[in-house]
Amino acid sequence: MLTESNLQELIAYKPGSSVLSVYLNIDPSSGTVDTHKLVLRQLIKPYQEQAPDDVARIERFIEYEHDWHSRSLILFSCSSDSFFQPIAIAVPVRSRARLLQRPYVKPLAQLLDQYGNYGVALVDMQGARLFYFHLGTLREQEGTLGESIRTAKDGGGSQSSGRRGGGSEQGSVDETADRNLRDAASFAASFFSENQVRRVLIGGTDKNAARFQEYLPKVWQSLVAGTFAMPMTATYPQVQEKALEIVSKVDQAEEARLVKQVITAAAKGQGGVIRLDDTLGAVHAGQVQTLCVDEGFRAPGYRCTGCGYITSQEIKSCGFCGGSYEKIEDAVEMAVRNVIRDGGEVEFIHNSEELVEVGRIGGILRY
Repeated sequence: MLTESNLQELIAYKPGSSVLSVYLNIDPSSGTVDTHKLVLRQLIKPYQEQAPDDVARIERFIEYEHDWHSRSLILFSCSSDSFFQPIAIAVPVRSRARLLQRPYVKPLAQLLDQYGNYGVALVDMQGARLFYFHLGTLREQEGTLGESIRTAKDGGGSQSSGRRGGGSEQGSVDETADRNLRDAASFAASFFSENQVRRVLIGGTDKNAARFQEYLPKVWQSLVAGTFAMPMTATYPQVQEKALEIVSKVDQAEEARLVKQVITAAAKGQGGVIRLDDTLGAVHAGQVQTLCVDEGFRAPGYRCTGCGYITSQEIKSCGFCGGSYEKIEDAVEMAVRNVIRDGGEVEFIHNSEELVEVGRIGGILRY
């Protein structure tokens, strides 16, 4: 399973020679196994002369080792270090290949940003079903049930289960439901914490979802991304489909908010930066807390061999350390790596005309 720790390890990895990175969409709906193998051969063919051992290792894996049960396959190979890492995931990727001095991790960061670590709670008056999804796959599932909700219609009469003291029959039902939802919220908080969930979705009636959210600890209330109508009896595929739909809508709204925040802060000169070179400078200084990048944005650049400063401009010597510059294929990729390495966050923005107008990249600053 791909995790943030895996991403950090790939970023920290310093290979002895170039790394061949391959992202391959193998979703059965997009073609047969033979079709996917043909696409792979076309992707890695340009690197046959530069990295023949890596090409051979990847071809061997595809032919004899991969089980073809996932929707996407990610491969990193550096034969000079005997390094080979395959990652199979259940969400689609855009097929591509890169031969670079480091593993090509920008698409991985995007996948974790969009599909990583979210929890779903289906709730009713008696309890909750809890799900943990990561990269489109159900990783954990738990459930909890409290006291039965019995009314006169059920044959419970005025002595409904869980009734404490006097009061109306409806009051007794509400009290029991509240206790159940409070217990379910406590159970859910532990479940979300254990699985390192970073956003929460709640399914159920409006009333039950609101009650459940109210009983969650404040830290988890702040991570509730949305609610939706769904019965406790829903199947796993129904839950997964609805969760992905809600996550997509939430991402769109969050992206729009972040872009507005970045542009406004940069315009005021207070806590924000836009355009490639200014953003690269802030990244080098360790100032960027949240990097916003237009999805698919790539730009060639130059990196100082001394201090690592990155720029899109061709410069003879570094103004910081006097070192010389080497040309790099993608300055944006290096910015993504450096922000993650420094403990910041990266948000990939889709279809934002506002971000495109200010250079396709920007950031929210720590200071």
